[in-house]
Amino acid sequence: MAKARSDSGGNKELSDFLRSRRARVKPEQAGITAGASRRVPGLRREEVALSAGLSVDYYIRLERGRVANASEAVLEAVSRALRLDDTERAHLFNLARPQSVVRSSKPAVPRRLRPGVYALLEVLRDTPAMIVDGHMDVLAANRMACALFIDFEAMPARERNLARFTFLDPAARELFIDWDAAARMIVTGLHLYAGRHPNDPQLAELIDQLSAADDDFRRWWAAQDVEKFAHGTRRYRHPLLGEVTLAHETLIFPGEPEQWLIVNTAEPGSPSSQALQVLAGRNAPWQRRV
Repeated sequence: MAKARSDSGGNKELSDFLRSRRARVKPEQAGITAGASRRVPGLRREEVALSAGLSVDYYIRLERGRVANASEAVLEAVSRALRLDDTERAHLFNLARPQSVVRSSKPAVPRRLRPGVYALLEVLRDTPAMIVDGHMDVLAANRMACALFIDFEAMPARERNLARFTFLDPAARELFIDWDAAARMIVTGLHLYAGRHPNDPQLAELIDQLSAADDDFRRWWAAQDVEKFAHGTRRYRHPLLGEVTLAHETLIFPGEPEQWLIVNTAEPGSPSSQALQVLAGRNAPWQRRV
């Protein structure tokens, strides 16, 4: 993962994020008539400054990551000027006000799951469900999740990671029919976590590994997009079941904001629902692995 400070001594993550968001806004969206000779993608720095009610010099220093503690009012104004959504706005605040987020060099995510979490996975035994953390480490997976994706429970603990599976295992590109969409969601989720935990060495190691191994990951990571790992629909091409369509929902556990339950369900009575029943019938009852 990129270091926290740029060559100019500023906050590189903040600088990269602001530049990427500025380039995304079309001049017409800001009420600016773009001439034929305009070569700048998106807005110019002075145009963002004017829209946000800031001096050009101040915004340039902010975009270079050289403002130590921008006020809430300034960040709100920049968010409006750059047309950030709620997720991007929260990410901007985390990047621009790093003293407000976790800066420990230790992993920020608790690894131990409560017994009730394992019990919940047993209740969900007939639908693919797993627990992941901010690094996309798979902390636990029921038998159906292992049968749908890969047997995470059979892997060494350090290798049980949804991002590594998606980008490094060729089987993932066969499994996800729209692999690009699934993979980009992984990247945007990791970016959000990085904003909350800028000094996490485990995350830095993961980003460096994936950047070195996969061109798609490296390009999407540089794009600076952020998105919550929330819900949606995904199509799979399973070697046993053929094509199935599943909805996924992501739930956050009370008191554990960096542990998420991901549940995949099929529309009742659909061919995909029947396929999950077939998959459930081929697997022995799931047991917790200690």
